[in-house]
Amino acid sequence: MSKIILKAVDISKQYRLGLVGTGTITHDLNRFWHRIRGKEDPYLKVGAVNDRSIRATEDYVWALRDINFEVEQGEVLGIIGKNGAGKSTLLKILSRVTSPTTGVIKTKGRIASLLEVGTGFHPELTGRENIYLNGAILGMTRSEIKAKEEEIIDFSGCELYIDTPVKRYSSGMRVRLGFAVAAHLEPDILVVDEVLAVGDAEFQKKAIGKMQDISQGDGRTVLFVSHNMDSVKNLCSRAIVLDNGLISFSGNQNDAVSFYTKTQQQKVRDFIEFENRGNEFAEVNSIGLNKGSSQILMTDDLKIEIEFTLLRNSTKRIDISIAILNDSEILVTNLGTGHLETSPVKNIINKKQKIVFTAHSPNLNTGIYSIVLRVVENMASRAQLRIDDIINFEVSTRNDSDIYLRTKGVIQPKLTITTIQ
Repeated sequence: MSKIILKAVDISKQYRLGLVGTGTITHDLNRFWHRIRGKEDPYLKVGAVNDRSIRATEDYVWALRDINFEVEQGEVLGIIGKNGAGKSTLLKILSRVTSPTTGVIKTKGRIASLLEVGTGFHPELTGRENIYLNGAILGMTRSEIKAKEEEIIDFSGCELYIDTPVKRYSSGMRVRLGFAVAAHLEPDILVVDEVLAVGDAEFQKKAIGKMQDISQGDGRTVLFVSHNMDSVKNLCSRAIVLDNGLISFSGNQNDAVSFYTKTQQQKVRDFIEFENRGNEFAEVNSIGLNKGSSQILMTDDLKIEIEFTLLRNSTKRIDISIAILNDSEILVTNLGTGHLETSPVKNIINKKQKIVFTAHSPNLNTGIYSIVLRVVENMASRAQLRIDDIINFEVSTRNDSDIYLRTKGVIQPKLTITTIQ
């Protein structure tokens, strides 16, 4: 008989755009007036879909909307979706970091969360002291923590620095210690966001193995968010796909990954003359690939043509960069103007400019790729404009006679093998 350990019922989360807090005084008074009369919050009826690639038309946005699912004891549930789909918001609600606007979370047992690097660590305390602090937060007694102390330190690989203040740790060391604490203090439900990407390959392998031991050996439950589709398929027993704050698929992990990949493939489109997308800083007027084609061959040059307009005066250098991601949302390469001595972007407003990036014979492997576009003011600062999945393209071979390795990986070099007598 199945045992449900976590249940999400009609979970929705609404945020107000542009302001810090729940809203204006007028809105708060309106909410209060409806509440004392026993009426529903009037602002639950409004709100835009959580698609950050389009301009805002509402004051509110639904980061999550009507999320329902159940998780059984011992199950590893994968949560996948593009950036901004609502994955981290959902995990924060499940971990009680934030409250849902509507709906309820029902759980049995203790939840341990690893959502952000160093969450719950006090920078002035040593690694050893933070083990006890985190254990206490998770509801463990001092004797229970002490029994696991050496095992935690050994797994983290931070033994040399365990009595050093955490503020001197690198981000990788903090995530190692944070995961070690969360995994070894025997939570009934372990919530892990994609922060494991901070760790090196060796630690990621250890972390995946530990999560498998937790679920299979100890019968505990894991909720796992990752952009690495291979990790989802190997670790999870089931997965849900989030898209703009909604569950678009729920089922077997392999079927979920196939659905997600297929959805990305459906977004492949030809040269785009779309409604301008941007913000008060800049907007993109059009973007195209290889003179209008959304398909390229492995041997083709990759040409990306961007037409854009700056909308705000700036005295700083303006640069454009594009990140190319594969269908597992793993970064393949970055192209940009930042390495040039002088940026080709002119500091003029309300006038269209055009720039073309050409990657010569990149030999990308077959598959679907997406482009993230950034327009930045001074490369040291954050992007003033960022658009995810602004365009997608597909890489294929000319025919089956093409001589390529046809193996997994980011690139597919043409291979010639000779023997030496």
